[in-house]
Amino acid sequence: MNENVSNKPTVPAQQGTTLPAWYGDLLGDVKNTVSRARLRAQRAVNTELVQMYWEIGHLILKRQAEEGWGAKVVDRLSTDLKTAFPNQRGFSRRNLMYMQQMARTWPEPIVQQPVAQLPWGHITVLVSRVKTPAAMHFYATEAARHGWSRGWLEHCIAQELHRTQGAADNNFPAALPDDSGLSKDLIKDPYRLDFLSLDKNFGERELEDAIVANIVRFLTELGVGFAFVGRQYPVLIGGDEFRIDLLFYHLKLHRYVVIELKTKEARPEHVGKLGFYVEVVDRLVRDPDRDDSTIGILVGSKRNRAAVQMALDANNRPLAVSTYTTLPPSAKALLPSEEDLSRVVQDVLDAEAGDESPA
Repeated sequence: MNENVSNKPTVPAQQGTTLPAWYGDLLGDVKNTVSRARLRAQRAVNTELVQMYWEIGHLILKRQAEEGWGAKVVDRLSTDLKTAFPNQRGFSRRNLMYMQQMARTWPEPIVQQPVAQLPWGHITVLVSRVKTPAAMHFYATEAARHGWSRGWLEHCIAQELHRTQGAADNNFPAALPDDSGLSKDLIKDPYRLDFLSLDKNFGERELEDAIVANIVRFLTELGVGFAFVGRQYPVLIGGDEFRIDLLFYHLKLHRYVVIELKTKEARPEHVGKLGFYVEVVDRLVRDPDRDDSTIGILVGSKRNRAAVQMALDANNRPLAVSTYTTLPPSAKALLPSEEDLSRVVQDVLDAEAGDESPA
């Protein structure tokens, strides 16, 4: 018997031959290598495109400052560029105006800046929707760091995330000294719960019911990376059952997040109860080999910031206290329906169908 013959199983090839069992792994590795190379190439092309647009915008601004000419030159420039480069999109009058805005917003070369990593469509959203350079830098940095889609970027701008992210009172610097501020990005103030259909005098159970019934919208409000674990999550301690209002898990930071809801003012004693629940999850739910420390967020209708901050400082668990806003039923009745918004969007798209879209 030939001892050199391999006993490894083989897989049939397409042309009647056989291939070793590891061929599938090899094929998968090669495919992944090709995909990564394509992604790098796409990013490189996008960076060059954005750099080119910035340079065009910079040239236009420079010439305008020197010669003082008006918008008609931009119209002619658009026409001549389309003629000179008939196979390249992106030279519409609107796009050239966006290029000027980008160069005005980022006057220094952008190659090493976060905005250079964004697709051009994201940049047009920034220069057309965001009013201040500081806010633009915030959204560009967050979008590049987290890989936001254009739709999510628009949502964050509409929700004024630059004003709310990290604004909740917290003790994270002391309780999470090695976190580099990443967990602070999870907390907001206020949380906007305008999508909930609640009567005027709702209680905590009604608020919780409405959140769970609209859990997808609530996850969107919380931000990217949250997964819903459970409502009234039960934990058994010494024969007594305790229930946590809402329990989430953050997939990127590998942390459980406890959320306690109060329909009235968040008070210092509520902070102590939240710390207890965070301790419970850390001991009874968290996997110490996989999960980092649990975070607790107390969300109330309002708060005494000085009082809750003292309570936070006295607790060694990572906790935050925030608020929420909801629209009263009378105000909701004045808002357009989803059908109304869809109709308006379609009308705009039809009106602009003849205009060239940004590249």
